[in-house]
Amino acid sequence: MKELKEILQECKELSFDLNFTRAKNWKEEKEGRVLVGYMPIYFPREIIHAAGAMPVGIFGGGDIKQIIKGDAYYQSYICHIPRSIMEIALDKHLDHIDGFIFPSICDVIRNLSGIFKQQKIGKFVKYMDFPQNFLPEIGGVFYQQEMQHVLKYIKELNGVEVTIEALNHSIELYNRNRQLIDFIYRIRQDYPWRLSIEEVYCVVRAGTVIPVEEHNAILEQVCEHIKEDIGVPQDKIKVVISGAFCEQPALGLIRAIEEAGCYVVDDDYMLGSRMILGDVDATTDHPLESIAISYIKQSQYSSSIYDVHNPKENRLAKIVKDRGADGVIFAAASFCDPSLLDAPIFQNAFDKMGIRYISFQFSENINQYKVIKEQVGTFSDSIKLWENEEVVSI
Repeated sequence: MKELKEILQECKELSFDLNFTRAKNWKEEKEGRVLVGYMPIYFPREIIHAAGAMPVGIFGGGDIKQIIKGDAYYQSYICHIPRSIMEIALDKHLDHIDGFIFPSICDVIRNLSGIFKQQKIGKFVKYMDFPQNFLPEIGGVFYQQEMQHVLKYIKELNGVEVTIEALNHSIELYNRNRQLIDFIYRIRQDYPWRLSIEEVYCVVRAGTVIPVEEHNAILEQVCEHIKEDIGVPQDKIKVVISGAFCEQPALGLIRAIEEAGCYVVDDDYMLGSRMILGDVDATTDHPLESIAISYIKQSQYSSSIYDVHNPKENRLAKIVKDRGADGVIFAAASFCDPSLLDAPIFQNAFDKMGIRYISFQFSENINQYKVIKEQVGTFSDSIKLWENEEVVSI
């Protein structure tokens, strides 16, 4: 088993490799292999794996890619991530990726899929609608049809006819992946000093750009390491991060939050890897139906999902309670309509519930964290000093 430090460094390098070197090498190892890129937030990677292809998460260039050409494609009053993705596409970082999936998040991502088509980037481009009707016989059937469209595109490239056995095997692999990630978060719930949130982030993000089998092996080793009594406890409050589900904050910002006095015990940074709560049924003769039902009945809350009958403020409050968190940090990407429209709903509800919170906005290429760090530090200190107050909101 590798040393934890070595594993974490490897994950960090994989996470921010804009050339997607491991994916490219995987494709070249065997003739006929296909790479399918997907944008945030969630996509059922199981179906790509079952089709003999490899899913590749594309989350923009972060703070390591200067945006020049990408700015010409989008106005300044929208979020940063589409310009960033266009930049890496125009600089040919994505040339070895065969097709692209754009899950329905917002109008910006919908329009980005159109630009990919216009620029003829990839052999296929699919804007994938997710059900907003949560009746299995309506939304579930629609979702299965959308997945079948994706499988059709992949078959046109590699000729693979997906079988029930292949789908169930892939479901099992991704069930294991979610189980291991969940174990890491459960350990951090009680012992957050054993692995920083920056390290957790890199470990999870690495899994979006390598084969799931390799990621499961990495996760198993990380889990073994953090079972041990490692690290030193510090005087920090526990918080939940909400709102950063699509455009990802810079790694320095993720680090700065914990440096300011907070242990992040839950978050939605890489929400797609944790979207399904629990296992998907891998024993059925209708695996696509199983995937659809799991999305309808076992999804995490998300601002991109319309779930009026299952209020997301109550679901977030339950996470806060279950994790034993002291408060919530609403971290929304600038101009992120889904997140910013939800923020007042959450904040009004938390005022009534007595849940402490603060909020700020970020951009993926931000590299000045002083103001945010001071704000988070003040939030942490106020809770430690006046923990008996009903609500602390900044």
